Amino acid sequence: MRLYHFLNAEYGLLNIRHRRLKIARISELNDPFEFLGVATKSASMRRRYQWLKDGLNDYMGVVCFSASWNNPVQWGHYADRHRGLCLGFDVTAETHKVTYAAERLLARPSTMKSEGPAAEAHVTEILTTKFEHWSYEDEYRLFPQLQDQDPSGHYFLEFDDNVALREVIVGDRSAISRDDIAQSLGPLARKVTTYKARLAFRSFDVVRQKNDRLWS
Repeated sequence: MRLYHFLNAEYGLLNIRHRRLKIARISELNDPFEFLGVATKSASMRRRYQWLKDGLNDYMGVVCFSASWNNPVQWGHYADRHRGLCLGFDVTAETHKVTYAAERLLARPSTMKSEGPAAEAHVTEILTTKFEHWSYEDEYRLFPQLQDQDPSGHYFLEFDDNVALREVIVGDRSAISRDDIAQSLGPLARKVTTYKARLAFRSFDVVRQKNDRLWS
């Protein structure tokens, strides 16, 4: 499956150069409802789900992808207002499609009392449900375990056969040059398609710039 990841220019080029993506920590995601999407008035139940979130945060992280790269809102929010870039990957690792909902999930305390398919299904539901206003992201998630912490304190997902870089799309307002991309890709360049984006002329889409002379 081809999936896309948006970045600003600095980190985009660094990630290409180092062949990796930063793994986001669950506790640091920009939506405070993340992994706490259960509706309950019970304080003890809310604590229980917070403990679940805290435990997941210690065990694993999340790498977020989108099913497409054409949405200008994503370029605006995650690619430094169209000055960054978007990386396209062929992803064969297990991913989970996000479900967008108008209402919060029902608490299912009975399923959390023991391990098993019901508990796993409820945890997956919590991991992959977001408020419907986030639906423009068309998101897929990968949940890698936290291993081999980098000296910077971060965790990274290495490019490999399961997450293989195939496209580099440079934003419409980006100053990233062809040489910048080529130097970052190095020997990987023969396997990766690179091109500049532009704004569509007749729709609210971001599309490929087919005039190569407009990208130096």
